[in-house]
Amino acid sequence: MTADTDKNDLIYMDVPEGRVVIRLRPDIAPLAAERIRTLSAQGFYDNVPFHRVISGFMAQAGDPTGTGTGGSDLPDLKAEFTRDAKFLRGTLGMARTSDPNSANSQFFIMFEPSPHLDGQYTIVGDVIEGMEHIDKIKRGAGGSGMVKDPDRIKSMRPASAENA
Repeated sequence: MTADTDKNDLIYMDVPEGRVVIRLRPDIAPLAAERIRTLSAQGFYDNVPFHRVISGFMAQAGDPTGTGTGGSDLPDLKAEFTRDAKFLRGTLGMARTSDPNSANSQFFIMFEPSPHLDGQYTIVGDVIEGMEHIDKIKRGAGGSGMVKDPDRIKSMRPASAENA
């Protein structure tokens, strides 16, 4: 974390192995960054499972039903794709259906670079601390990566809300 990082753009996500610090990117995805910030402040992500986790690819969360089809009550977001930002290890992207304008509350964190996603999904942030904790999240089985008895987000809050 650097001194020039705005605390309003930091999210603290506690997972079973420890704390993960996410830096949101409102400079490239203002709508998605505000959505993650809003839902985190509401406690929406607390106890939500990492329902889809694929080794060498990504860990996906943000669906309270754990099925991969759920989301928040808020309207879906307009796509905020950019060619300038790349899907690298630790990148936080917004999950969606085949409709580019269907991101809502689900997000994924990359284990490895995935250039085939560049310009196809909204990049909303980056893990800047605690990626080793994401690496320990329980993996799914088979091609779908759906996880039986998944690890869950313990708590997810904006850094600005801590000690408020």
